[in-house]
Amino acid sequence: MSRSNIIALGIALLIGFGALPRAAFAQAPRPEDVASLDAIIAAYYDVVSGPAGVRPDYERDQSLHHPDAWVAIANRDAEGRPVTRVMTLREFYGDNGPRTAPFYEWETDRVVQRSGAMVHVWSHYATSSSPGGEIERRGVNSITLLDDGERWWVMGWMYDSAAR
Repeated sequence: MSRSNIIALGIALLIGFGALPRAAFAQAPRPEDVASLDAIIAAYYDVVSGPAGVRPDYERDQSLHHPDAWVAIANRDAEGRPVTRVMTLREFYGDNGPRTAPFYEWETDRVVQRSGAMVHVWSHYATSSSPGGEIERRGVNSITLLDDGERWWVMGWMYDSAAR
């Protein structure tokens, strides 16, 4: 067997056994979405916003997130005790059906802390049922990002639904 055939067989086996990074199979990001901290935060809010009857853009959102990214939602149980649900982005989206109501979310303020390639953002936001409309809710997203030198990645994010 020739060397090129051995390499091709090895790649086929890696793909078959799932040894290649999951990112290799994700939609390629829009370069403008992952070029800077400002760009990825803008895209982060853009993908969840839209009119009723339209599905959120899961593929674009997935392209922003690292393959091992996590989502966490803090809340309170019936007795008022803090509880947190940690999940994958896919679990967060569920069946990704069309929005039943219009939903628009945008950043209103930001606090950034950086250590090397690791960045944490406290991203204050507002929501409305129309773009730039009357504010219905405010909150804070805690977002952890990675600047790998070639692009930005969302590593994980959390918000407290009880604080709304």
